[in-house]
Amino acid sequence: MPKESLLSKLINISGVSSDEKEVRDFIIKEVKKYVKNVKVDKLGNVIAIKKGIKPVVMLMAHMDEIGMMVSSISKDGKISISPIGGIDPYILIGQKVHIKTRTRKRIGGLITTTEVLDSQDLKKNLSMDELFIFTGLTKKEILAAGVEVGSYVHFTESSNYCHLGNENIIGGKALDDRIGCYMLLEVMRTLKTRHEVVFVFTVQEEVGLYGSEVSVFNLSPDYAIAVDVTPHNSFDDSISLRNGPVLTVKDAEMIANKCLVEGIEKAARRAKVKLQLEVSESGTTDATSVFVAKGGIPSAVFGVPVGNLHTAVSVASKNDIEQGIKVLGEFLKSPPNHCLS
Repeated sequence: MPKESLLSKLINISGVSSDEKEVRDFIIKEVKKYVKNVKVDKLGNVIAIKKGIKPVVMLMAHMDEIGMMVSSISKDGKISISPIGGIDPYILIGQKVHIKTRTRKRIGGLITTTEVLDSQDLKKNLSMDELFIFTGLTKKEILAAGVEVGSYVHFTESSNYCHLGNENIIGGKALDDRIGCYMLLEVMRTLKTRHEVVFVFTVQEEVGLYGSEVSVFNLSPDYAIAVDVTPHNSFDDSISLRNGPVLTVKDAEMIANKCLVEGIEKAARRAKVKLQLEVSESGTTDATSVFVAKGGIPSAVFGVPVGNLHTAVSVASKNDIEQGIKVLGEFLKSPPNHCLS
């Protein structure tokens, strides 16, 4: 399978938080091509272990994506929604969505407000409570189709993988964090190391980092790296697309282990890859729940910049992704022998 095909397929699969089955099934098939020791824990995380010597390095990427859930259905057929993950209500207006029914059939709809549906001016200070899905069906028809309170809502094929300005610039839904999943699979495919590597594809990151917290219960890694995306920042060009992968030194909830940061920087120099360093007051990753687990696990965050984050179509650079894969592969060849904070 061509690498781009793998990335596009990962992006196009629907997998809202706590409804990751389709993504998980796809990833398991790919993982088994390279690793024999594969299991799924009770929460739904995929854990693949490539045996080797210490230190043991754990790489994490989350399978889930942002989306919505049906919260109520009014008498006139308006379907109210509750966000899953951080979504600004303004970016949802006019978006086509699918509602997944009990039988996994998909019902199409359009997110709108009363004002927009009636061709009036949109009011200011929009809240999620004012949004609803319009299907053109009556409540009776909606219920008969299998839609109910608790049904998952996800973006449609209009948000699928695409190229923008050129073939290096890609767009689509779920770049957060199918890019990370792709990077783990590619590292797994090309891995050359004597050290043990634990690959973890987590669930429910977008709603509370729950998958990563559970995943380490039966694991004992020496180090952990969350492979995730970070926001493109055009305000001061501190983090930008096409300028290389990103090493996060600090986010809103965690300061990365200094020894691991230095180890990743050395790996980037060996790979001849330019890194961007990030210090941020917003957002966090699976590493936050892992670095305080089991008496403390030295952790870091590594990934690529993404624009339009947490929208129906985000944007990233394929070159940034490929360079990030090189750095991770180089790091795994010779991780630090011992890291303390």
